[in-house]
Amino acid sequence: MAKVEASAERTIDAPADAVYGYLADMRRHANFLPPQFSDFQVVEGGVGAGSVTTFAVTAGGRTRNYRMRVTEPAPGRTLVESDADSSLVTTFNVEPRGGKSLVRISTSWDGAGGIGGFFEKTFAPKAMRRIYLDELDRLNTYAVAQQPVN
Repeated sequence: MAKVEASAERTIDAPADAVYGYLADMRRHANFLPPQFSDFQVVEGGVGAGSVTTFAVTAGGRTRNYRMRVTEPAPGRTLVESDADSSLVTTFNVEPRGGKSLVRISTSWDGAGGIGGFFEKTFAPKAMRRIYLDELDRLNTYAVAQQPVN
């Protein structure tokens, strides 16, 4: 099995503390998920470490269900979601950038073996990157809308 990795990053036009708060609050997080995500539910907690969510992702003609447990190895900066039923781990990193923030979403998992694994490693990262870029655009729109008007 080969490790498969996908990532995307974008500058968000809002302060890092606010953006991290939107990501860590699972009820808000649902507001900027792309249409490939469905059936999003908060099962436990709701904000930050200890939260558990379930959802489905449809990509490449396949739908997969996830049950993610949230940890915060660096509260205010790094949020990690780990799937209970697979090796999939998604990390959200938020860095301040002079009143704005740089957000990076990265996911890794153990890919399949054989020819299926070859295709997964070749095509899945590109598909996930497109989904994550959409999510980051939606996060930016959401974050800007939440900022007070001066």
